Amino acid sequence: MTAIYADPVCSDEQRRAWLYNGDIVVFSPRPSTLAFCEFARTMIREAFAPLDPERAQFALPVERFAAILADLKPRFIHHPQSKACIRAILEEFGCDPTRTYFDVPRLRTMAHGDYLRAGIAYALHPHRDTWYAAPLCQQNWWLPIYDLDASNCMAFHPQYWAQPVRNGSSRYNHYEWNRTARGAAAQHIRTDAREQPRPEEPLELEPELRIVCRAGSVILFSGAQLHSTVPNTSGRTRFSVDFRVANADDLAARYGALNVDSVPQGTTLWELRRVSDLARVPEEVVRLYDRAAPPEGREYVPPIAVDALA
Repeated sequence: MTAIYADPVCSDEQRRAWLYNGDIVVFSPRPSTLAFCEFARTMIREAFAPLDPERAQFALPVERFAAILADLKPRFIHHPQSKACIRAILEEFGCDPTRTYFDVPRLRTMAHGDYLRAGIAYALHPHRDTWYAAPLCQQNWWLPIYDLDASNCMAFHPQYWAQPVRNGSSRYNHYEWNRTARGAAAQHIRTDAREQPRPEEPLELEPELRIVCRAGSVILFSGAQLHSTVPNTSGRTRFSVDFRVANADDLAARYGALNVDSVPQGTTLWELRRVSDLARVPEEVVRLYDRAAPPEGREYVPPIAVDALA
């Protein structure tokens, strides 16, 4: 059974234990999350000006819309202010800055209808992040930038929390993805031919769990939780941001959710930075997850002139 905790008063340790048990935690907007959303909205408004970003798709050819996102997303993701906002969020939520690691945020978009569902605005099929080489202690922090409704959010499929799903994670190599596929997202507009881990058996996705919340709210869930993109029928483009978090003690102890079906190659741990000083996860800890990582592809290097470690 999956429990949903709404605005619990709890320690970070308790919160992580809930996530590793398959539970989901939802928090109302806080000053740090609202500040992050306003920073994101400012960049989004500037990129789509003079159009309303949530409805710009109805005034632009899809190629132009994708080109705007191809410029906007890496600038937002690797902007020093994005990292500063995440650090402020994690500290406000009681994470120990000396024991907590995070990745750069992902700016997600999901257009209404079938306007753009590939590449730079990929509609994610049911998946676990652990299929993509995430550690079992990964915590996903997901924030809507504008208010959600049930027709433009995401769906959870908790009936598969402890049930294996036949999938293609054994063919996924995270370092190859960084080297050859991740940077090609903007090239895929009508279809997306990049090889990604997918379910390889029919799934019973109903009933599904949709959490509807206001801009600046936070939905926390395990990287092992099966989830997917809801087809957007709201008449508005959905904008959201998410980032990955891992605790140093959980990493060292290899503590986290149960692995029921994930067998990818590589690890995402090379990409994480410590909240207190932006230090990397110690290599001896990363080697617990991958003993023979190649030097190429450990991290994705964006084709923009922004210092991702600033």
